[in-house]
Amino acid sequence: MANILDFIGRTFISIIFFISGLNKIKNYEGTVQWMESMGMPGIFLIPAIILEVISPILIVIGYKVKISAALLCIFCIMTAVIFHNDFSNQTQFIAFMKNIALAGGFLFLIINGAKDFSLDKKFAK
Repeated sequence: MANILDFIGRTFISIIFFISGLNKIKNYEGTVQWMESMGMPGIFLIPAIILEVISPILIVIGYKVKISAALLCIFCIMTAVIFHNDFSNQTQFIAFMKNIALAGGFLFLIINGAKDFSLDKKFAK
């Protein structure tokens, strides 16, 4: 049962990033404009898309989970600090806290890795 819950948990925490990465591709120009309006160079969108598309896939299939989780943990913290720092706006404060909560979830993956339903475990044997 723990293996199934681990797989479901990895999927749940990853899916938001995969969808977000695809949405950034779909609305590339709009996302660049939004990032630049927040003082972030638009060129950073390319690595963000790569991270948001590839890392969730790796986490779900259980390959290099700790590295992918560490990258997404850092990404969540940076996103919270850079884009959701207007604490006078309740929506932005909630977005900040959600990013911090996701970073906490990724810390669990960094510490524990994936259970048996993963390529990491298969290759370790």
